[in-house]
Amino acid sequence: MGDSAEKQTRPSFFAGVKSEFKKISWPDRQSTLKQSVAVVAISVVVGVIIAVLDYLIQYGVNFLTSL
Repeated sequence: MGDSAEKQTRPSFFAGVKSEFKKISWPDRQSTLKQSVAVVAISVVVGVIIAVLDYLIQYGVNFLTSL
């Protein structure tokens, strides 16, 4: 019984996906490159900050445990 209703909704679902895909405005190559460079740069900066904090906390714990 539920099969006929399910088969009717699938084509409309894919038609909806196709129509929504046509509405997407994709970024140009220049914008994509700038955003990618920004993501990599921010990731490197955050990684360095985490590494420095990790080193400082490790140094502090070692200092406290050696007392």
